[in-house]
Amino acid sequence: MTKENAIKLFQDKRVRVHWNTDNEKWYFSIVDVVGLLTNSINPQAYWRKLKQRLIKEGNETVTNCHGLKMTAADGKMRMTDIADTEQLLRLIQSIPSPNAEPFKIWLARVGYERIEETEDPELAFDRAMDTYLKKGYSKNWINQRLKSIEVRKELTDEWESRGVKKGLEYAILTDEITKAWAGITTKDYKEIKDLKKENLRDNMTNLELVLNMLAETSTTELSKEHKPKSLSENKSVAKKGGSVAGIARKDLEKKLGRSVISPLNAKQLKHKKDNKEIGE
Repeated sequence: MTKENAIKLFQDKRVRVHWNTDNEKWYFSIVDVVGLLTNSINPQAYWRKLKQRLIKEGNETVTNCHGLKMTAADGKMRMTDIADTEQLLRLIQSIPSPNAEPFKIWLARVGYERIEETEDPELAFDRAMDTYLKKGYSKNWINQRLKSIEVRKELTDEWESRGVKKGLEYAILTDEITKAWAGITTKDYKEIKDLKKENLRDNMTNLELVLNMLAETSTTELSKEHKPKSLSENKSVAKKGGSVAGIARKDLEKKLGRSVISPLNAKQLKHKKDNKEIGE
């Protein structure tokens, strides 16, 4: 069981899904997934009983699930419980069904690997290299991508030391950097490449990766120099760091006579280049 296979099963034609563009998350009908995994003749009743049991156990995942109107079997819009990917994987662990076992084994394996990576961080890079190779990326692109991960980690470590909170504040600062170097927001950038949940950097060309790394490296060094103390000050530093790569981008585009912001995503680049190197 792999992450790709897990998500593919969630996206089975029998499972209703909804993409939320605001928080960039897939939401799945819990009843549909329960029916798929249990083969129950009455998945609604199965889910009601499971929900009651989990609530009694104090399961926070259940209490955090929300309802959404989705098209029912009769063609009408009816309210149904939904869950995002993380919530759904947690719920699957509570379903005693042979069909759920591959997910449980996969989750246990992923957890074990994360513990291993904590003890030996180099394993994370080895696994990333293997994953990218299986997806068809070239070694040249992969080396560039792994370097960008290292650059990103240095930046987030610097943000953490400045009191920046993970999650929303990281996203805000990342957006400032992207706007400063690429001239568009991260959300617009993903829309240009026709992406949803996919990682933007995984769909960049080598040139885009290099400019993004320049922007993030510049931000890291400026942060070390100016030592920002608030989110506002960190935003100012992020803009300055991103503008370094922004100037380089504009100068290069002037000489090339075209934009370096590619609308192609990884799949399109691979198809266009056939067996040649992605993003080159």
